[in-house]
Amino acid sequence: MNRINLICLGVKDMAKSLAFYKEIGFQTLGQEKNPPIVFFDNEGTKLELYPLAELAKDINEVSPPELQTSGFSGITLAINTRSKNEVDELFSKIEAAGGTIAKAPEQNRLWDGYSGYFTDPNGYYWEVAYGKNWQFDDNNMLIID
Repeated sequence: MNRINLICLGVKDMAKSLAFYKEIGFQTLGQEKNPPIVFFDNEGTKLELYPLAELAKDINEVSPPELQTSGFSGITLAINTRSKNEVDELFSKIEAAGGTIAKAPEQNRLWDGYSGYFTDPNGYYWEVAYGKNWQFDDNNMLIID
């Protein structure tokens, strides 16, 4: 077992979160504007949106974990691109869709790349990055040796 099939994000406002992710390019077969659950089809994984309070209850109905209300959770998600231009294009979409730019894209001399960070409507941090020497497999997954 060496895979992640599904990443679930607990969301406070399903309609707003769904609209945001669709606007920046994530695709789902569902047509509802405020469904009880959403699955986005990605290359290699699925991204799920699920109501935050319901997710906590799913973990433990009797004593759900305390919901984090602010701050950095210590987890980031990443979108790796094939070009610097693709990073900039995605950041334009993110800003137009109401995402918050946490760090504008810039050159990163440490790993010869170009990247920035944004947060979605629920405060989840995402990195969008391009590396000059990166390669991708047939499933568009980043190859890391």
